[in-house]
Parts: sequence; C-alpha cells; structure tokens
Amino acid sequence: MDDNSIQDAYFISLIYSISQAAMMQLGKVSSPITGKIERDLNQARTSIDMLIMLKEKTKGNLSKSEDVFINDILSTLQLNYAEEADKSIPATNIKETDTSTRDKN
Repeated sequence: MDDNSIQDAYFISLIYSISQAAMMQLGKVSSPITGKIERDLNQARTSIDMLIMLKEKTKGNLSKSEDVFINDILSTLQLNYAEEADKSIPATNIKETDTSTRDKN
C-alpha cells in the first residue's frame, strides 16, 4: 500500500469514527462501553461541526469518492440531529380544540 492509499484510508476512518460518535451522541446507537443509549445533543452538534470543518479544510483535496462519502455522512447526521432536536422541543404552542362544546347546526 502506498502513502496516498494509507492516508486515504486514515481519512475515511477518521470521518467514520467521528460520525459513529455523533450517532451515539444522538442516541441512535448504544455506547460500546456501557451498552446504553445515551443522548447529548450539544456534543452531537460539536461532532457534526467538526466534520463540517474537516470538509471545508479539505475542500479541493478530496477524491470524488471521499467527497461523496463525507457529504453523505453529513446529510445523514444533520437529518438525524434535526429529528432528535425536534423531540426536545416541548409542544407548548399547540392549541387543542374542544369539539364537545361546538354548536351543531
């Protein structure tokens, strides 16, 4: 294996490692240490931001497959983050309608 191939493998491994940490932080997979689902949206946001930073810092230096890989990972993480963040927002602005007292004509 040449130096470029090793570096490519390390890059993919780094991106995958950070993405797996983010999935654990989102509560999507259990911790390999505790076996429990643990959710920390602030830490998940940090992990996603780190991947965005890596994407920006490596812009123009990635192969097509590396670019597609990091974009796919980011899309998946951002969608999952939005889903988990929505679960954290209390539904206080939703008005319930009492239909039992409506006039029936």
